[in-house]
Amino acid sequence: MRDPRRTEPMYVEGLERVRTKLGTCFSIRSMAEVAHAGQNHRYPVFIGRLDNLRIANGAARLDDCGNTGLRRRIEPVFERLAGRIRIPLSIDTYKAEVAEAALDRGALIVNDISALRYDSGLASLVAQRGAAVVLMHNRGRSREMYREAGYVDVAREVAGELRERLAFAEAAGIERERILVDPGIGFAKRAEHSLALLAGLRELETLGRPVLVGPSRKSFLKAALGERNADQRDWGTAAAVTTVVLLGAHVVRVHAVAEMVDVVRTADAIRSHAGDSPHAR
Repeated sequence: MRDPRRTEPMYVEGLERVRTKLGTCFSIRSMAEVAHAGQNHRYPVFIGRLDNLRIANGAARLDDCGNTGLRRRIEPVFERLAGRIRIPLSIDTYKAEVAEAALDRGALIVNDISALRYDSGLASLVAQRGAAVVLMHNRGRSREMYREAGYVDVAREVAGELRERLAFAEAAGIERERILVDPGIGFAKRAEHSLALLAGLRELETLGRPVLVGPSRKSFLKAALGERNADQRDWGTAAAVTTVVLLGAHVVRVHAVAEMVDVVRTADAIRSHAGDSPHAR
């Protein structure tokens, strides 16, 4: 069994919403290192909005969430960010054109919900630019993904399908060291699948790549909590975050950043001592 003590930093990715003058909504995210080898430190995370941006020690992320004129609307946002912060920028998109615009303006990471399936030009673009990429597990498009939510062993099947996408990315020329994987909680998965996938997260260790998990406030939590608005699911999110940290996730994506930083620090400290107990041997 792998030594449970973490040798890599643990990261928390915080979410924030902004709007541009053109009306496009974006999610700006910072990824801050919050725990390393069980030692807790005080790392700054995202504070403020685009017109008052203060980010340090992390990575800011932008999601395109419009369907037309994306490049035109994203370009000024990246230009404004690149001029004001000195940390890696990431773009959430499956479109090569949008990714290219972001990479041209300083982005270093592309997060693709389709794991390079939707746009045939994205893989070669990422490879040519030497960018990092997050491959998220998914099946089908947004309107049909839940028709694809059929699993016998969800954790093993997700790991197997991500392994195929990992191989595809490498064959396209993307360096393995630049790839992260995301199990895609809630994407082509019903609540029972997401819960089982979180419980079986260690299956993704077989991929040998850092694992990013985004359980924050998602609808699968209603299976345990009952009907709640998204902003009332933070305690459930805390339980999910604790679980994935203990099971080896490298990055968690959350909304209530300050609270979840404490959750991650505590869970990671517990995890770092798991091998010290005589009962663990």
